[in-house]
Amino acid sequence: MKLTSPVLTRRTLVVGLGLLGAGWMPLGAAATDNTVTVSGLVFERRVQVAGSELLLNGTGLRAVAWFKAYAAALYLGARASTAEQAVSMPGPKRLQLRFYRDLPAAEFVKALNVGLPRNSEPALADKLSERQALLAGRIAALETLHESDTIDLDFDPARGLLFKLNGTLRGEAIAGDDFYGALLRVFIGPHPSDTKLKAGLLGGTA
Repeated sequence: MKLTSPVLTRRTLVVGLGLLGAGWMPLGAAATDNTVTVSGLVFERRVQVAGSELLLNGTGLRAVAWFKAYAAALYLGARASTAEQAVSMPGPKRLQLRFYRDLPAAEFVKALNVGLPRNSEPALADKLSERQALLAGRIAALETLHESDTIDLDFDPARGLLFKLNGTLRGEAIAGDDFYGALLRVFIGPHPSDTKLKAGLLGGTA
């Protein structure tokens, strides 16, 4: 992103965020045996989802110029280096987003509504449209994603997508591994909004 002024306004930040998955793998991420720290935000190496232990597969950081926006982490039951491996892997999963600053929830709704059909076959996108609208409504209802907020997008094979804000479930589960797979593809699919974040979540580096 090329800036024409040294002053980065709130509007510039929002526009610069682009789609939900924009970002890159932070080169200076610190790690311990139990955690990985991405520019001050700590991610656990192991988490529990639906009674299963998941491993941290990769992390990424989204920033515009010198402003950090959010970091993301993908948790799976086993290592995955491709989108197909991650999407098709059986069992629980987690995609976690953690925020450095306040951001409008509406921007993430736009990201979902653009990114999901871009990374799905037309027939599948049509099949998922009602569930997509349901998730979009829950995100929009937050109005603002605040600094230090954590969003967990969990997959429980027995229930579906569990959308959590700061550990609290927001609404009922959204059924279907097809829907969760399409959501993951917004970040790691064939047409991700940023290839660097895709590489980071799949365990690579930028």
